[in-house]
Amino acid sequence: MKAIILLGTLKKEGVSNTETLTSFCNSYLGKEGIEAEVIKLVDYKILPGTYTEMNQKDDWPGIFKKLTEADIIIFATPIWWGNHSSEIQRVIERLDEVHDKIEDGEESPLADKPVGIIITGDSDGSQHIIGSISNFVNAIGMFVPPFSTLSVQAEEHIKDAEPGEDKLLELYEKDYAEDAAQMAAQLKKYAE
Repeated sequence: MKAIILLGTLKKEGVSNTETLTSFCNSYLGKEGIEAEVIKLVDYKILPGTYTEMNQKDDWPGIFKKLTEADIIIFATPIWWGNHSSEIQRVIERLDEVHDKIEDGEESPLADKPVGIIITGDSDGSQHIIGSISNFVNAIGMFVPPFSTLSVQAEEHIKDAEPGEDKLLELYEKDYAEDAAQMAAQLKKYAE
């Protein structure tokens, strides 16, 4: 079983909080026999637009192909001013063509894929982001199964805090292991 994790961190250098939580969650996916590929969006050239193929060439068509081939898709994002990151928004915009096809009576190439959502932040905003992403993926034929989100708001996530990967993983293992295990199990169940 294959999952694609769209990692929406804005941090090009070093390991971000969202990348660390994604790695933590990925270990639980592995325990369920799910092989996950993490696509760190900031490392790719993804132009603004609302179509899969654009006049200018970029990396989105290859990423989109991986999404169509995956059994599970996971959106991983930090909270910025109560919203998901601009990298995740770019993905949503480029997936808009799928909605256009559905409106024209075609079947979604992403139909019936379960979606997970990973969120990091230092303040509230998870519910809004989960609602926004869930609404979007539902509109293009995918769905978020029950208990398939992992959201961590912690003072360790404050901008410019540098708790280190080890401290974050310790926090996640102590307080969020059960949630991560449940998320992985649910995604596997609904992908099957």
